[in-house]
Amino acid sequence: MVNATLAPEATERAARDKSAAGVRGRARHGRRQAVVAYLFLAPTLLFYAVFLLLPLGFALLLSMSRWAGFDLGGIDPVGLDNFAGLFAAGSTFLAPILTNTLLFAFGTVVLALAGSVLVATCIDKLRFQGLWRTLYFLPIVTTVVAVGNVWKYMYEPGGLVNGVLNTLGLGSVAFLQDPDTALPAVVVVQAWASVGSAILVLTAGLKSIPESYYEAAALDGAGSVTVFWRITLPLLRPSLLFVCITQFLTGLQSFALIIVMTKGGPGDATNVAALEMYRQAFSYGDWGTASAAAFVLFTVVLAVTLVQLWLFRRKGEDA
Repeated sequence: MVNATLAPEATERAARDKSAAGVRGRARHGRRQAVVAYLFLAPTLLFYAVFLLLPLGFALLLSMSRWAGFDLGGIDPVGLDNFAGLFAAGSTFLAPILTNTLLFAFGTVVLALAGSVLVATCIDKLRFQGLWRTLYFLPIVTTVVAVGNVWKYMYEPGGLVNGVLNTLGLGSVAFLQDPDTALPAVVVVQAWASVGSAILVLTAGLKSIPESYYEAAALDGAGSVTVFWRITLPLLRPSLLFVCITQFLTGLQSFALIIVMTKGGPGDATNVAALEMYRQAFSYGDWGTASAAAFVLFTVVLAVTLVQLWLFRRKGEDA
């Protein structure tokens, strides 16, 4: 009777021990896999630590310090004085610099998005689509210096743009010399140069739309305008979201094209945050103010991105 009673208990205990051993074995195997995974990721993590986290921490330190560069012993902590100086009375950072930055980015997005949607829709209906996409993508692979200088000469009083205006009976316009037209003129160039990448994304989005939707719309007698607004545009929303965010981020951080075409002038008419950061750091030796401006720009970029994501999700798009 005793042996019969103990036998089930021993069997149950052995089963529990075996199960626990299996759990421990799986846990050890999982830990080994995690170690191997982190070893493979170590070079990438080290790269990001050296070239992203370390500079980010140093920039945060400089944003709350006064430093003229090169001599690390000359870093003088000043707290939030650099941020306060950016928004103090008489400072040009909020207006016109940050205002120019937002206008530049917004104008670029509107023009590039409208142009790329129109061109991508037309290309989708043409033969030799690869050729057309390549032609529109060429400005992307062209250096910003070349693009800026070519358009700079085209905007000159004797350039191509004013030549066309004169042919139409209109007077010449000092595009880059007039504070009222300088920023819009550069926005047009930035939008023209970025249309190519947007077209590639949107044409891929157009290819992903099932042809059956268009066939059903044709059977219902829907016109081309109705098809575009009711089928193409709503189903392009993921691609439009991607293009909108990337173009806006590019516009907010633009620097090279402006310094090539206008150097921020006339006055501060085309001065933007990235250019002001460059000037503060490399022209005036005020690395603290430049770093503070960088964090303000980062905050603006983050806020704009979150707002864009919220707006698209509100319309039913899970981004």
